[in-house]
Amino acid sequence: MITQPTEIGRRLGVAGCSALFAAIWACAGSAVAGPKINVMPLPERVKPVAGSLVIDAEFKIAIRGHRESRIERAAVRLIETIRTLTGIPIESHVGYNYRRATLVIECGGPCETRHAFGEDESHTLEITPQGATLRAANPIGVLRGLATFAQLVETSSEGFAVTATNIDDRPRFPWRGLLIDVCRHWQPMAVIKRNLDGMAAVKLNVLHLHLSDDQAFRVGSRQFPRLHRDGSDGHFFTAGDLREIASYAYDRGIRVVPEFDMPGHTTSWLVGYPDLAGSSGGITLETTWGVFDGCFDPTREELYSFLDTFFEEMTATFRDPFFHIGGDEVNGVLWDKSATVRSFRKRTGLSDNRDLQAHFNKRVSVLLEKRGRSMIGWDEILHPDLPPGTVIQSWRGGESLADAARRGFRGILSNGYYLDHLQPASFHYQVDPLSGGDDLTPDERALVLGGEACMWSEYVTPETIDSRIWPRLAAIAERLWSPGSVTDVDDMYRRLVHVNRHLDMLGLRHRANYVPMLERLSGRHPVDALRVLCDVVEPVKNYGRSAARRYTTTTPLNRLVDAARPESQSARRFSVLVDRALSGGAHGQPDRVLARHWLDFWRNNHGALAVVIRDSFLLREIEPLSRELASLSAVGIEALDFLERGAPPPATWSTAQVALLERAGQPQAELTLAIIPAIQKLVAAAGEISD
Repeated sequence: MITQPTEIGRRLGVAGCSALFAAIWACAGSAVAGPKINVMPLPERVKPVAGSLVIDAEFKIAIRGHRESRIERAAVRLIETIRTLTGIPIESHVGYNYRRATLVIECGGPCETRHAFGEDESHTLEITPQGATLRAANPIGVLRGLATFAQLVETSSEGFAVTATNIDDRPRFPWRGLLIDVCRHWQPMAVIKRNLDGMAAVKLNVLHLHLSDDQAFRVGSRQFPRLHRDGSDGHFFTAGDLREIASYAYDRGIRVVPEFDMPGHTTSWLVGYPDLAGSSGGITLETTWGVFDGCFDPTREELYSFLDTFFEEMTATFRDPFFHIGGDEVNGVLWDKSATVRSFRKRTGLSDNRDLQAHFNKRVSVLLEKRGRSMIGWDEILHPDLPPGTVIQSWRGGESLADAARRGFRGILSNGYYLDHLQPASFHYQVDPLSGGDDLTPDERALVLGGEACMWSEYVTPETIDSRIWPRLAAIAERLWSPGSVTDVDDMYRRLVHVNRHLDMLGLRHRANYVPMLERLSGRHPVDALRVLCDVVEPVKNYGRSAARRYTTTTPLNRLVDAARPESQSARRFSVLVDRALSGGAHGQPDRVLARHWLDFWRNNHGALAVVIRDSFLLREIEPLSRELASLSAVGIEALDFLERGAPPPATWSTAQVALLERAGQPQAELTLAIIPAIQKLVAAAGEISD
């Protein structure tokens, strides 16, 4: 019997739509085998224990062993988090002399220094129905254990509780970071702080601030005030702001590493101090993206005197042992044009611009070393003359990182962790810092310190940046913390649902800003029909937006492409449903019925959305996309009809649908329909039916 298309989409609306997706997700989740613990990163060892620990208004924390105010503040934050998660008015009961407490923290001693790299982050967490005990060698381990405990708080049939379990945990890599670019689009203190909270929740430990580029210089300098005065749009961090950020990060066990890009990407320096490039002036800030000619002149001694004073000021503000100098994408155009530079190269025996940049890096490294800092740079700085203590950050891939390790350099992987490329969580999850170094010796492998996700800000504002970072960053955090054997993508997605809600309750805006942005686009109309479309589209990947139109620093980022999520969870769940429907298993028929309901819902959405599009200048560009969703959904329903009949479609039908799918796969308004792969599966399955 053929199940006919229904009117369920029109009757249910978005509320019913959400209920159906809950059913789809239940189907998807039921097929996943894996640990029951709903945390990210997944701990190194988990041993379930019978029962659960009830969380109620009597929740108390006792601290034993080493006393440190950072531990006390972290304990208070945990209680505040639990209060938010549960709605229970729990008092902030944290003390050293409680005989009975829900959670006991046992800290062995202090950390080595305030900003040490490679501190022991290991901890154990024993949870029974009677209470919990967290043990760690130092406050950093305590902070990591508290992050796990907070994620374990869940709703149960008998109230709020934490599943009884024994956890023994430690990170796989010592460097687990997030880069935030505040130059292309300014990101204020509030953005930095809430993302530090998110980082702490998933046990990341390095915030890398990209503070200067061709578009802006974002740090106030007492010694060289024209850097921020002439080199920014008025938005920059003062020394007091940066100390506040560092203190906030320290409380959460996170180091802050500054990056000031040099000798290229330096236009913002040169606007106020053109002599650093050997120029007489006339330099203006860049307002678009790309690789520009602005560059320091490494042959000028005045440059190193300037940097010496600059580093003295900045290292007093940034106390981390690492200092990032950028070093990427130096095109050498100005160097090749300069007779002075060409003469210098000839006189000093430097064969090319790569050697000249290595000369510059050596001089800079000396300036940083005398202040107790290790230099970090992007992988273009790798050179035979590079000082041995330098750390290489690779944006070009695992092979580049492995090459650095073979030469004895420590390294960090960022290739594959570019959040602004808008790849799905599964893509990032399968990138490993050691993937390019199968032939490395154990000592060389130890030089790979970990990785950093990168949030470059060409296409984000404070309103949208959280949605481009979260929740996908949690998947990267797990790759850098958990054992290398933890690779189950389905289970990662299962746990990511829980962690996503947890991050939302911590104050991240990745979910909270979604509907308000759609409401702005919809104007006076209800947002329901627009949300149906937005839930199944994704922005173009990698650098697709730069190829679509000209963007500048002042281009509004307020279109549907800015509201749409990097990864459509609706489309992914629908794909799981289609896979199950086509598998021939026991759930095949019910899943086909549910898939048909969804396709009918999407097919009928254009009629409602067309009215909204007509009245919103910002939505006119998506009209073809909305029509394509309706057409694709109709094709999916037709494919299900053929599958129900068990009769093959006409050859002309298959040919026509392949052409439609190819056309629909082309971006519209810098968006793509994420359900296309699932529709392709249905069309292919229908085409394989034999007489």
